[in-house]
This record gives sequence, C-alpha cells and structure tokens, in this order.
Amino acid sequence: MGVIGGRLGYHILRAISPEQPAGMDGGAYAGQSKLETLLGREVWDEVRGKTVIDFGCGPGSEAIDLAQHGARHVQGVDILERWLTIAREQAATAGCQNVSFTKSSVERADIIVSVDAFEHFGDPAGVLESMAGMLNPDGCVLLSFGPTWYHPLGGHLFSVFPWAHLIFTEKALCRWRTHIRDDGARRFSEVEGGLNQMTIARFERLVEQSSFRMERLEAVPIRPARLLHNRLTREWLTAIVRCKLSLRRSVRRMAA
Repeated sequence: MGVIGGRLGYHILRAISPEQPAGMDGGAYAGQSKLETLLGREVWDEVRGKTVIDFGCGPGSEAIDLAQHGARHVQGVDILERWLTIAREQAATAGCQNVSFTKSSVERADIIVSVDAFEHFGDPAGVLESMAGMLNPDGCVLLSFGPTWYHPLGGHLFSVFPWAHLIFTEKALCRWRTHIRDDGARRFSEVEGGLNQMTIARFERLVEQSSFRMERLEAVPIRPARLLHNRLTREWLTAIVRCKLSLRRSVRRMAA
C-alpha cells in the first residue's frame, strides 16, 4: 500500500517531519490507569481473586496494576528480556510480591489480559493459540488494541500526518525513519515492537479461525468522529478495539 515512494516520497517526508512526530511518547495515559481507560472500571471486578497473565507485559506497569487491584497472582509474559528486567525492578520498587515476570507461562490462568499489543505481534494467529494453551477451560481473554491500521494514526511512528502510512510507500517511510531510529528496519514488521497492519476485519477473521469465540467486540470511535462512526466507517474512525474471548466448547473439553 502507498502510492508516493522513491526519492520524491522520502524528500516530502523529510520536509514535513525532519524529526519524530509529536504525540508519540505514550503520554496519553499519564496520571491514569491504562487498563481502566482501555478495558473499563469493570476490569477490576473481573480479575479480583483470579490468576492473571498479562500477555505482552512490556515494562510491567499493567501487571503491577492488576496485582495491586486484587488479582491473586499476576504473571507478566514478554519475549524481550530487557522489558522483563525493568518489570521486575518496578515490582520490587512497588513492593508487589504477587506478580512475576517470565518469557513464557508455566501455569494456566483464569484471565489473560493484553493491551496495546495485538497490532504489534508478528504472528497474531500463533499468539491466539498460545493464549489458548495458557488459559483455564472456563477462563477468558480481555483484550484491547489500537490504533488499528486504517486509523488516521495507524502507522504509529510513521504517521507524520493522518493516514501518511497509507499514502507513502513502506520503503519511503522506512528510509525517512532512519533519521530518527538506527535499528536498520526496512519493513513495518521489522521496527521495534513490529507493526502487523492489523485491521478490525482481519482480527475478527483470526478469532473465527482460532480456538476462541468472540464473546463481545466493541469498536470505540474516535471521539470527534463518533457521529460518523458505523459499520461502514469503523475501520477508519475507530480509536481502539476491546473485546472478550472465551474458548470454544470443543477446546474446553480437550483442555479439561
């Protein structure tokens, strides 16, 4: 996708944004709970007294939040050891003893939580199956992610202006990015954290083909565009997706 590429695309991007675009520092949740903002206040009732896995825990803030809000035990799971190291340090500083951090879970959970991660997984179908293997038969997954690919800022760092990631070619955008990141990434999937170009429709198909069934899915509209948000426009005007998944009955019987 993208129609403006080559030297022209690169030089236009450099002229528009010679430095990192503003608003990409994660400050939107400053002073508030990301979990409560994304999943609603009812998330605390869901996790109270339960064994919880925070899948894609990053530096551990949400796992600690879950532990401090009544979860019996929380296990943060992430593939990057540097995040796990930071997470362990944060938990120690917070005096939080009912949370641990590891690259893979060795125990099944009552609830798996995943926020701001599903648009980054390199193998999202594989992630769903991994989650299924970590979940108790009667458990559930509480999941929120976004912005999705067709959101105005769905390109994350590549969104130098709304929908820029759809207008410029991947090659031009990655070349522009070399001036603010030096990791050598040449594709969206190779940037730190990865971008898998997840859309709402693709996510629904992945769930349909997985061991899970969709209990509910909510496409939360971009606030200024909420009056225009509907089934036809949701790919373009959805801020975040949040949903609840449970194992299919056939999978439950096998896991029991």
